Amino acid sequence: MATPEFILRLREKIGHDLLWLVGVTAYVEDADGRVLLGRRADTGEWALVYGINEPGEEPADTVVREVAEETGVDVDPLELVSVRAADHVTTYANGDRTQYLDLTFTCRVTPGGSSAPRVADDESLEVGWFATDALPEPLAASTAERMAVVAEFRRRRAAGDSHALFFRS
Repeated sequence: MATPEFILRLREKIGHDLLWLVGVTAYVEDADGRVLLGRRADTGEWALVYGINEPGEEPADTVVREVAEETGVDVDPLELVSVRAADHVTTYANGDRTQYLDLTFTCRVTPGGSSAPRVADDESLEVGWFATDALPEPLAASTAERMAVVAEFRRRRAAGDSHALFFRS
């Protein structure tokens, strides 16, 4: 999907100035424990599905929408894993500058829903399910980081702490 309309309208007013946005990441697993990844058209890297939260949209709804838009897979969000502010500013090719607050969710395929990944928009070149010990390359650094956060969340949950991970500087 192209840049959301609300961002285009904001950019008319603020130009390329830094814009703070809420984003979501979907860590989607299938019944075999494989993770859903897409190879991004903008970088060529394999990545978890992520996207921008629209004004007034519930973050869990954003996760469902983004996964369907990018991969054609239907998902149910299960857990909020982490809340984290990016430690860097992203500057896009057109000069737009953004920084993100990311909400990472674990998700499962919706029972009875589509589990067959397909390229469903112009943001992805390929999509597929991958075993976590056989991930494709190149893997986006942000995906490697978020997968490590999911692993830490699960480790802590197994030890009896199921709270989302929060980060402090």
